[in-house]
Amino acid sequence: MRMKSKKILSTVAVLSLAACGGSGADAGSVESAGSSSSAQKGNVRTISAADKQKGAEVHPQLLQEFGGSYSGPQTAYVVRVGQDIAVQSGLGDARSDFTVTLLNSPVNNAFAIPGGYVYLTRQLMALMNDEAEMAGVLGHEVGHVAARHSQKRQKAAKRNSILGALGQIGAAVLLGDSALGKLGQEVLGTGSQLLTLKYSRKQEYEADDLGIEYLASAGYAPQALSTMLESLAAQSAIDARAAGRDARSVPTWASTHPNPVQRVSRAAKNASKLGITGGKRNREAFLKNLDGVMYGDDPKQGVIEGNSFLHPDLKLKFSVPNGFAMQNGTTAVTINGSAGKGQFTTGSYNGNMTTYIASAFKALSGKGKNITYGDIQRTTVNGLPAAYATGRVTSGNSQVDVTIFAYEFSKTSAFHFATLAPAGQANVFSSMYQSIKRMTAREAASIKPRKIDVVTVKSRDTIDSMAKKMAYTDYQKDRFLVLNRLRSNDQLRAGDKVKIVTY
Repeated sequence: MRMKSKKILSTVAVLSLAACGGSGADAGSVESAGSSSSAQKGNVRTISAADKQKGAEVHPQLLQEFGGSYSGPQTAYVVRVGQDIAVQSGLGDARSDFTVTLLNSPVNNAFAIPGGYVYLTRQLMALMNDEAEMAGVLGHEVGHVAARHSQKRQKAAKRNSILGALGQIGAAVLLGDSALGKLGQEVLGTGSQLLTLKYSRKQEYEADDLGIEYLASAGYAPQALSTMLESLAAQSAIDARAAGRDARSVPTWASTHPNPVQRVSRAAKNASKLGITGGKRNREAFLKNLDGVMYGDDPKQGVIEGNSFLHPDLKLKFSVPNGFAMQNGTTAVTINGSAGKGQFTTGSYNGNMTTYIASAFKALSGKGKNITYGDIQRTTVNGLPAAYATGRVTSGNSQVDVTIFAYEFSKTSAFHFATLAPAGQANVFSSMYQSIKRMTAREAASIKPRKIDVVTVKSRDTIDSMAKKMAYTDYQKDRFLVLNRLRSNDQLRAGDKVKIVTY
């Protein structure tokens, strides 16, 4: 969440459903003479003008939501590799048809959208161990677009009415007719960060198969996707064990309908069927380009530590209740739990809390719609002047309470929570509302960014000694092993290159 943001977060993270089962991007109207599964090199299909226009419209807002483009020297390298693998899909006949972006996001994610736009987060790049793995992940996401999976997924969702009442309210209230709301409706048809649908097992497997084909046609080792999935499955296991300590909600990219372990073995088996024993990996080049990339949260956008969100620039912090999880975005922090959903964000403030709350409700309502809410209540939270109000929205036979709880940090700045909960249960967020407070200068100064450091193993180095250098207080050895795709009984050799996370 950036300090100067003035928009309510509505959506675009749903486009990145690779983290929850796919890219979530609609393949649109790709002009083709063949079936989606034949989207390979040698069967070139042009990217339609409509898709190019749609992608160009969505791209800037995706950048805004996912922390913007990463500005490190790794960018040019990722663009080159991404274009090389994307062109294997046959969606375009030239590398220049594809816009590849390395995102400044701490979430393990990759996705692609219509118009030739392909994305990879720096966090997922850091988990990879060679260039072929990166190409395989990007190829998987392009495969979702080539096979038009999102379009099929959205049709199935409508046909089966899989969205619950709270989800429908979320779509209606949080999307409305705002600019980002229109983006979500036009590209996806439903949902926001509060609504996530997964690709089917069949679709995930098909995207894996296409990614493997793209790897082979580009000259990479086709086994690279399976080794990447292995690392992701291991990372998922660590995340599950640390779930009580780390409230980040979005699971890893591999946590999809197919069991991650089954997915690894299936991808390896299908890669072996191609009969390709070699293929490039380009590990040295990859590690050279990866060295120094930021890892984890960017302090400029705030950090998530356990159940707490801390923003050193804004000098504020708050905590979510047990059972809730957070995802930090450029314009807001999204809060998810089985008992409710919410966001923490900001808006234009002129010193009048009444108009600020009214504007927040209006932003949620959408053009031409209004949420009727009760009297605004005044209070003080940890020395901060605060005010709140709750409205009730009906959808079919269900009702949801929508609450805006706002805080004045200065005469010109305010922040607020916007939450959804089943009618009568808005107090599930009471402890969160009361937790917000200012950070001290010392607390703010203590928050430092982490980075990937590629180091050369020395003769006396062991897995245990290297793991102790990891900039974490928990699961140091586990994190080191997963980061380098190692097992605990492996032996490090002098001269090898390994990754560690440092400050």
